[in-house]
Amino acid sequence: MRYFVIISLLLLVLTPVYSQTKFPLHQISINGFRNPSIGLEYQYNKTSVHAGYYVSNFEKDVTTEFFKVGVTEWFLPFGKKDQPSSFYSGASYIRGMTREYKNTNSLGLEAGVRWYVWKGLNFRFGVIALLSKDKETKINPTPSISYSIKL
Repeated sequence: MRYFVIISLLLLVLTPVYSQTKFPLHQISINGFRNPSIGLEYQYNKTSVHAGYYVSNFEKDVTTEFFKVGVTEWFLPFGKKDQPSSFYSGASYIRGMTREYKNTNSLGLEAGVRWYVWKGLNFRFGVIALLSKDKETKINPTPSISYSIKL
């Protein structure tokens, strides 16, 4: 687990160095499902901040709810669209709202890809590691659908 944390932090720090400059200068996204959260995200060039409601299913048919706020770095853009698809890595503060995570402070580390399918409509496919004191590290997929608007 220590290596996962170290690699994730290195990705977060080093990705701006290797990123291209093809990203929109200002962009806002309305995130409709899970990644990074059900909420809003503001992107400035290769960095974005987000806040919202996050749900996860660590067990079948058992939903745990969280409040999530964090930062994401975008890198290696691809495609010829006005808003390029790209890879991302991010870190978030996650506060449990229900079940065994109620009132628990956690760290979320995630990585994946954002794929623009039409204009601002995009899908994200990623994975998150949820790290909490005195709890087992949870790894979960983080699919998403969002709509992004260049400002």
